[in-house]
Amino acid sequence: MAKDRQPLPPFTEASAVLKVRTAEDAWNSCDPARVALASAAGSLWRNRTEIMQGRPAITRFLARTWMRELDYRLIRELWAFGGSRIAARFAYEWHDPAGRWTRCYGTEAWEFDRHGLVRLRHASINDLPITEAERKFHWDRTGPRPPDHPGLSELNL
Repeated sequence: MAKDRQPLPPFTEASAVLKVRTAEDAWNSCDPARVALASAAGSLWRNRTEIMQGRPAITRFLARTWMRELDYRLIRELWAFGGSRIAARFAYEWHDPAGRWTRCYGTEAWEFDRHGLVRLRHASINDLPITEAERKFHWDRTGPRPPDHPGLSELNL
């Protein structure tokens, strides 16, 4: 039996904003198991060119990602919502083991089941190499983005 993940659909603007921020906080933990638990057991994900299904595959994908995307920091913003669907835009910054920084921009479309779990996720992402001086996401890696850190719109992203 699935455990409900609040807020549940159908979404209001306030509950959709909360769902997006909750997901952002989970992803910034870089804990693959924590992020995967927000998805239904048989959830289908498309991330760039990779397609995976089920929590074990999602967990493996995230673990691989965060092994190479170091000092990962993500900001998400609600783009649109309706019924059981949410679209978010996002940007994240990370560096590889050699110290080369990248900012990734993209959009995600999520469909949730009645328990508030992601049933379907589509992500489209573009990469931009940046210098360390061009970074815009600065907060302690041990926690979520602080409430006073600017979001995407405030950063003109």
